Amino acid sequence: MLELVVLFPVMGILNILIIIRENEKRLKKIALEWSLLTLTATFLLWASFDAGGQFQAIKIFEWTSGSALFGADGISLFFLILTALLTPLCVLISWNSIKFLIKEFLLCLLIIEILLMGVFTILDLVGFYILFEGVLIPMFLIIGIWGSREEKVQAAYYFFFYTFVGSVFMLLAIFFLYDQVGTTDYQALCCQQYERELQYFIFIGFFLSLAIKIPKIPFHIWLPQAHVEAPVAGSVILAGILLKLGGYGFIRFSWPLLPEASEYFAPFILILSLLAIIYGSLTTCRQVDLKRIVAYSSVAHMGLVTLSLFSHTVQGLVAAVFLMLAHGLVSSALFIGVTFLYERHHTRLVRYYRGMVITMPLFGTLMLALVLANASIPLSCNFVGEFFSLLVAFEYSYVVGVLASFGTVLSAGYSIYLYNRVCFGLPSKFIFYPRDLNRREFFTLLTLVILTYLMGIFPFLVIDVIKSSVIFQEW
Repeated sequence: MLELVVLFPVMGILNILIIIRENEKRLKKIALEWSLLTLTATFLLWASFDAGGQFQAIKIFEWTSGSALFGADGISLFFLILTALLTPLCVLISWNSIKFLIKEFLLCLLIIEILLMGVFTILDLVGFYILFEGVLIPMFLIIGIWGSREEKVQAAYYFFFYTFVGSVFMLLAIFFLYDQVGTTDYQALCCQQYERELQYFIFIGFFLSLAIKIPKIPFHIWLPQAHVEAPVAGSVILAGILLKLGGYGFIRFSWPLLPEASEYFAPFILILSLLAIIYGSLTTCRQVDLKRIVAYSSVAHMGLVTLSLFSHTVQGLVAAVFLMLAHGLVSSALFIGVTFLYERHHTRLVRYYRGMVITMPLFGTLMLALVLANASIPLSCNFVGEFFSLLVAFEYSYVVGVLASFGTVLSAGYSIYLYNRVCFGLPSKFIFYPRDLNRREFFTLLTLVILTYLMGIFPFLVIDVIKSSVIFQEW
């Protein structure tokens, strides 16, 4: 099944390459069909998964200078499913919004999917770095070419150079680790013990790269601008998957490889996490652009993820993974909903909207479900993740728990306030005859809403698989 997960996007790319660019409808259908086949393969991988904790579906890729090992465990499995889920949704939501170079755009989407599948399954540090950085190139093109406004090129360079420069430190840490041990195989490195000073040095290299990707304050400057300028598919990929690469990297490399360094730097990272939660939430409250509101809320939510991770408990890791999956669903759906408004009225300023629930009842209903999930209402997957996160925070320190709870209260405040300003009240005099969601738009949002609440009602389907891998790795 792991081979099919990578093979289907490759077949989709080859199929698109042989179709002439003038046949735009056929190109979109091919991309959608192959991405849906990839999603099916990930569900079959989940169905055949043995919740024993070990890496499964192991595949060895031979090449000229050696071999690379690929495998999936309970942690990477759900990131594979999330990637495979959001890719066909990106094709659907871009069906009419992308007007030029459609063939190249679809190729970029499928290339990103292949690279992300590799990032979440490769068991080699050099291979992880190559795939980790490889995602930057097609994402840079998506923002810079198909962005929605004049500053799209600047935003693309912001995104590229911030993440690329930070990743150089990761590469130096990998080289230093190879010089000490003589291998970059992940499973072999997990069996080694390293001196404390060496762990500190390597941890700093990984932290600088992964903190920019999450992003943590003060490395978050690139995120709002990239979100604002990116097309809707770019925003969905950024919020839904790319931000999770930082959290996934911390899960894979911080505690399993560098336990003493992780324990030593944990208080500092917890302070940065609390700063991200509170500052990110307060900054969200004062934004007037719809996309910036969702973007800054991502900074706050990902701060709660790192807060859970560096508590160094099983509950904390389960909370972090669950929160990342929940954020991938809800934040992506919010970006999609915001873009549906923008496509109709060509503005993202909140003050021009009011009373949308009267003229767009389908949109208002789905957005209400998403806003409540973003505010962590019970029965949503965000509630499960934040409940575990706050539980871990209070176990670590009452001060940390209270400050983290303050961020949760602010999250509910700006989410409900946003919905109140956009959807309630008398219809705005600036908006005339808004058209409600069509079938394609409705079912795209409905899919994410249903999954958000299914994960909240049946969290054990995900938690049991994650927990077995956590215990196996002696987190």
